[in-house]
Amino acid sequence: MMLKVQDLNVYYGQIHAVKGVSFEVNEGEIVTLIGANGAGKSTTLKTISGLMRAKSGLVEFMGKPLNGVAPHKIVERGLAHVPEGRRIFTSMMVEENLDMGAFTAPAADLEKDKEMVFKLFPRLEERRRQIAGTLSGGEQQMLAMGRALMSHPKLLMLDEPSMGLAPILVQQVFEIIQALHKAGTTVLLVEQNAEMALSIADRAYVLETGKITLSGTGKELAASEQVQHAYLGS
Repeated sequence: MMLKVQDLNVYYGQIHAVKGVSFEVNEGEIVTLIGANGAGKSTTLKTISGLMRAKSGLVEFMGKPLNGVAPHKIVERGLAHVPEGRRIFTSMMVEENLDMGAFTAPAADLEKDKEMVFKLFPRLEERRRQIAGTLSGGEQQMLAMGRALMSHPKLLMLDEPSMGLAPILVQQVFEIIQALHKAGTTVLLVEQNAEMALSIADRAYVLETGKITLSGTGKELAASEQVQHAYLGS
């Protein structure tokens, strides 16, 4: 098992945002967390990557606890997080953003890794000297994913990668996620586009008001009446 989350409880002040959440991600899987806005999905990812502290519960990655480990150390262990809203360095060039993603990787690999990212995202190569803040939303999402890949992640966590993108770009982002998966990256995906997320997921969990209410394979949840009614608009 690559990632194990057990009985996780997270608070924002007095608000109990994540309530006893448990799930796991095995090596080589795409696992998705779906749920409405405010269900606790982003909070869960932020807690795993060390950006927030859990009140209680356990997060284990590659058999070692992550509780209390600094975020940059978590990246060094092979876990990369592409946060909601991209969070790129808007005043820096595309290439400089990629360099920032490589701070835990060997310097000798820098150019080779950039070439790998440019192969995946030819648009970024065309814009390598462009200021990141002037990119379109889709290009910024590609840059956020490319920057995360520069750290050689074993597990890539993506938070709402399709948010605010045109349908054709959503399709493209999901194709890239599948390509990364095929190339050996394990993926934990948080996504409001439940239909797309379930179509590529090996397994899925439904989060409602901070609790996991359903789990199963991507196919099982896509076929579930409860999920169809709540998230697939049918």
